[in-house]
Amino acid sequence: MSETLVPGIAVTAAEPAERAPTDWRTASMQRRIRRRYAAERRFRFLGLAAVVLSAGFLAVLLISMLFNGASGFVQTQIALPMDFTRAGLAIDPARLKGPGADLALVSAGIEQTTDAAAVAAYGNDGVQFLSDGAWLSVRDAVKRNPAILRGRATIWVPAAGKIDVAAKREGDPASEAIVAQLRARNALSSSINLPFLTASDSNDPTRAGIWGAFKGSLFTMFVTLLLAFPIGVLSALYLEEYAPRNRWTDLIEVSINNLAAVPSIIFGLLGLAVFLGTFGLPRSAPIVGGLTLALMTMPVIVIAGRNAIKAVPPSIRDAALGVGASPIQVVFHHVLPLALPGILTGTIIGMARALGETAPLLMIGMRAFIASPPDKLTDPATALPVQIFLWSDQIDRAFIEKTSAAILVLLVFLLAMNGFAIYLRNKFETRW
Repeated sequence: MSETLVPGIAVTAAEPAERAPTDWRTASMQRRIRRRYAAERRFRFLGLAAVVLSAGFLAVLLISMLFNGASGFVQTQIALPMDFTRAGLAIDPARLKGPGADLALVSAGIEQTTDAAAVAAYGNDGVQFLSDGAWLSVRDAVKRNPAILRGRATIWVPAAGKIDVAAKREGDPASEAIVAQLRARNALSSSINLPFLTASDSNDPTRAGIWGAFKGSLFTMFVTLLLAFPIGVLSALYLEEYAPRNRWTDLIEVSINNLAAVPSIIFGLLGLAVFLGTFGLPRSAPIVGGLTLALMTMPVIVIAGRNAIKAVPPSIRDAALGVGASPIQVVFHHVLPLALPGILTGTIIGMARALGETAPLLMIGMRAFIASPPDKLTDPATALPVQIFLWSDQIDRAFIEKTSAAILVLLVFLLAMNGFAIYLRNKFETRW
């Protein structure tokens, strides 16, 4: 027996004959503790390795896109000396100020004059050095300054796709030899590829741009957000705050959860059958794309909205009812504002998924060749993901960098949209 002194109390305790199995000082317990700490270290290592591996894949993807797509924002140009006095273009400079200037220049033979100037400057193969749309640059230069029709001028025109690729990186030996020859004559330069940002689709890779597809994506996302957000939020509010708990409500909830997992191409088939086949809406129009993507996005917003509404503490509702607020005031003045950050998070996820979708838009015909940007929601249009898909299927190597550059624009568009939504979420977020 041993006596342990506690302030004010004398306690007598017996010496244990053997240590308890849970005594951490025993050898078996020490081994268990070491195994537990080792398992914890392995788990932390595996978690860190997973994060590093994911970040590595993301870095490889971004670096690859930047390496291949950065050159898409740069255009190679060739100096084209032109003697308009010898060309003999029969055109009145005064006609170049009106709406018929393009037709007048085409009728006067501006394209043939451009080809002749290329042959005179670079030999019989000189026409192959220039892009198919090089004469359009000459036409625009004449429209900007009609005075050059009375003399000589050097106009920088886009180089052909093979020359452009060889000037930026490795190409075929013949194209590299041409690039070396042009550089020796100081006839080659690089500049910002403005047509890529301001033009629409084209068969000529040097004239192809993303503005038409970008505008189509904007119109499509506008229709999607306009329909999916209010309908999804109101549906979540009704199901969570007002709907009776019965088998029909349970059936609706199960259906919404299943719709969130349905493959996107099924929604494309639905849009094809309903909006095009039944209602006769215009094919390949942003309004049809927006309606189809809204059907796909709504279940995600409803599920996220219900979870956000559930997360609002019941004390908020009780306090509002206690001071005399009506049930509708409780929902719209207290519950909805507090649930809005979570609802916006679901909206971000749904809209980000819709922005990158291609299969539903292909099913409703938004893969058409669109040479001019849409002006209305019912005009024929395409979208950025579809444009990327179409360019990736081209044989011309010059479209490869266009594809990567368009992917970069899509990523920037997605980050900007998500950044704006995150800003709104943080602005309305309330902590308690």
